[in-house]
Amino acid sequence: MTQAITQAPSLLIPLVPEAREPLQEQIYRGLRDAILTGRLAPGARLPSTRALAGDLDVARNTVVPVYEQLRAEGLIAGRAGGGTRVVAVLPDAFLRVHGPAGPRPGINGANGNGRRVQVAAPVNGGGAPHPGAAEARRPARVSAAAAAVARTEMGVWREGGPRTFRLGVPDHDAFPAELWGQLLARRWSQSGRELLAAGDPRGYPPLREAIAQYVAAARAVRCTPDQVIVTGGAQPALSLAARALLDPGDTAWVEEPGYGAVKAAFLGVGARLVPVPVGPGGIRVDEGMRRAPEARLACVTPSNQHPLGGAMDLPTRIALLEWADRNDAWIVEDDYDSEFRYTGRPLPSLQGLDPSERVVYVGTFSKTISPALRLGFMVVPPALVPIVSALRSGTDRYPPALEQAVLADFISQGHFARHVRRMRAIYSQRVQLFRAIAAQELSGLLEVPPIEAGLRLLGWLPEGVSDLCVRDQAARRGVDVEPLSVHRTEPGGRGGLLLGFAGFNGHATRRGMQELAAAIRACM
Repeated sequence: MTQAITQAPSLLIPLVPEAREPLQEQIYRGLRDAILTGRLAPGARLPSTRALAGDLDVARNTVVPVYEQLRAEGLIAGRAGGGTRVVAVLPDAFLRVHGPAGPRPGINGANGNGRRVQVAAPVNGGGAPHPGAAEARRPARVSAAAAAVARTEMGVWREGGPRTFRLGVPDHDAFPAELWGQLLARRWSQSGRELLAAGDPRGYPPLREAIAQYVAAARAVRCTPDQVIVTGGAQPALSLAARALLDPGDTAWVEEPGYGAVKAAFLGVGARLVPVPVGPGGIRVDEGMRRAPEARLACVTPSNQHPLGGAMDLPTRIALLEWADRNDAWIVEDDYDSEFRYTGRPLPSLQGLDPSERVVYVGTFSKTISPALRLGFMVVPPALVPIVSALRSGTDRYPPALEQAVLADFISQGHFARHVRRMRAIYSQRVQLFRAIAAQELSGLLEVPPIEAGLRLLGWLPEGVSDLCVRDQAARRGVDVEPLSVHRTEPGGRGGLLLGFAGFNGHATRRGMQELAAAIRACM
């Protein structure tokens, strides 16, 4: 049976009827440029000549010669009734126009003036500009803040699926997908039409209420639903906090070593970052006061310090809160991986200890449910609610309503609490298995201490072994590890690797460690 040809989308080709250049030539130029610049990707389906003529409001016999010319040049392929597409691999040369008027398509490669055109196209077949064009272009002018963010590890996107040990990968097999689908269908059938309307910039009210109740019970956060702002994850929440609390040039304390997402958020508003060393009890407040007593803000991960692990002790928490109150400063609490604690009792939030309302609390559902959900939240002091709401309204307005409504049901009906308890048990077993396999496969190559919480471990390399070298060698072997050095602002220190364990079973873990062992040996 013949497979149905899907309808190609309309193709925008700007035309100027009153121009000296004939319409046929304008269409030819527009299509050819779209192919050679990659706007029409290799394999992209083109509209039929009749459909394109209708879209452009021209006669069909104006479009047919254009397709014939592009087909003769090897830029498109197809046959009548079977659809026309851009070729998968462009020819070795593309048409280079000679003369101010440029070519007008004609039969057998001649333009409308009877002149023949020359062929010259990119050799990479990817629709890239001519090799010499990039050299002639001026560097793009961007803001200093944007350039600073691009230099952090947040500016690097790793393509592909969840390769072994990649950070931020939960166990998707354990997610209650069937239940989530049922909640989704039920919510849409009950209130789908209502959810299509504009929403509150702070987020879906029932979800804000569910979050407020959850963090009050599980994290000892003190808030009302009005203080909850739903965001697209922790990173947008950090960026909102930075925009609300910092002006360009303001000073912010960041943990050393510290989380790259925090640095990216504050650099994005032009803040001056001051690295403050992390000790056994958390960020060293005394050192922060010595280095930058005028700081306007400090960002910390008190429940599970990233990347070193460990929790901030009570004396440090009190000292940090007193510093903020005394200096009219703010604290951003990134409650990183707080739900998954494997030893001792859960630790209360820093926000719950704050009597002066100087703490902005940031949480996310990326680790507990899925990064693809793209939902997180922040709890802001009452004085900041109108400011952050206005900033939120001026960016992405509000998050997707249907996902918020389903998550609200998931939390309020008790499914989320059960899911977290179940995942905590699974991850507790998985981290023990990880360390047991590491003792067999990485003995003498990577020291993996026990952890108290979270979905990643920090392994220490032998002295003198570069964690950047190991990262590159491991990547060639299909394994993702994150070097500790990319989280350091100040040079020096022993090399280490951050390894995610949550999303990988024993078989994948053992194979990954065998490849990692080879990568470490290659760097010794």
